[in-house]
Amino acid sequence: MWRCVPAFILIHIFLPPTFAQDPVKVLVDRLDLNKYKSTIKGLTQFGDRREGTERNRRAIDWVEQQLKSYGCLNTERLTYNYEPEPRTRTNLPPNTAAGGGRPRGIRVPPSVNTDPMKQRNLKLRELNREPSTPGPREEVYCTKIGVTHPEEMYILGAHMDGHGWGEAANDDGSGTALVMEVARVLNGPDVETDRSIRFILWNNEETGLNGARAYVDQRKDLQRKEDPPGSGKYPEPKWLGMIQHDMMLFDHGMPRSDGKVSKEQRPEADVNIEFQMNSKMAAQSQSLAWTFEQANEKYATDYPASVGSHMTNTDSTPFQDFVPTISLRENERGTQIGNGWDPQWHQPSDLYATYNDKDFRLGLNAGQTTLAAIVQLGGAHLVSRPVQTRATAP
Repeated sequence: MWRCVPAFILIHIFLPPTFAQDPVKVLVDRLDLNKYKSTIKGLTQFGDRREGTERNRRAIDWVEQQLKSYGCLNTERLTYNYEPEPRTRTNLPPNTAAGGGRPRGIRVPPSVNTDPMKQRNLKLRELNREPSTPGPREEVYCTKIGVTHPEEMYILGAHMDGHGWGEAANDDGSGTALVMEVARVLNGPDVETDRSIRFILWNNEETGLNGARAYVDQRKDLQRKEDPPGSGKYPEPKWLGMIQHDMMLFDHGMPRSDGKVSKEQRPEADVNIEFQMNSKMAAQSQSLAWTFEQANEKYATDYPASVGSHMTNTDSTPFQDFVPTISLRENERGTQIGNGWDPQWHQPSDLYATYNDKDFRLGLNAGQTTLAAIVQLGGAHLVSRPVQTRATAP
């Protein structure tokens, strides 16, 4: 009798409603503004999470527990040692290294607040009081193992450390929460991916990308090596792409003639997707950037994306000559953020309470962009799981 029934009707008869829809949209719709805000708020309980402090270590523990609660159980930590070194051309303060683009318009020189008295909240001032000390460091990551190609991997990253005597809510609680939200969705019990996806929360970004550099140094030569041989397990799958998320909330426009920035998110706010034009993988990175722009075009709900060629001073930089690499952020890194477009950057005002739902929604749209793109690139799909019922006595 079923020979006369059209195939599309059979699909709707035998599959749950969500499985008959576009799987990308189904997964993107699982992102939630309130959950995103809640994760940022959870990170702010540790103050600015400055590296080399107890508050930083407690934040790492918290992030790891959150990832496990999402079902990403194979969490690991990369360890390295950090000893401050003299400033060089490659680790100068933001927007002074090459590749950041040519500034235009009104410029307000940025700075890093080092004065605790500028933080008016006494409780937060005390929380951030412990100074950073050199020594061992850790950063946490977990991996969604691909079912078809576990030996290949996309890396999604954000840095969880901050400074400036605030809460580092935007820099980079907003990017950290984004990666964690994508991890939550992709580690759902009904989600599989063809390729592996690693979610990593860098440490020591603010001191010169040291955590990301340590990862590249330690693991780039381990790619696609089975361990143990013949096991089908790849501790470091081959890198297919690295996507960084750093400061996602604040796109309020250029400083006015008085040097101040509007308190309202500008209507034409967008998600900036950047690659580095002078990297060895520039062409491949540009292609990856356009893939993300197209994902935003189709699946992001509020804010569009724009592609730029000046990715700089971000944890994606150590990867850019080895793998297609991009970063997502609120503004162009070199020409805009580096010239005063975000007055909260490295300041005591980088607090959860500073931002409103329009700001948080910009971050959510960046999350929609990344999730939609990585669902397609990683081959994520929905699978039917048998329903477990409690046995009843005869």
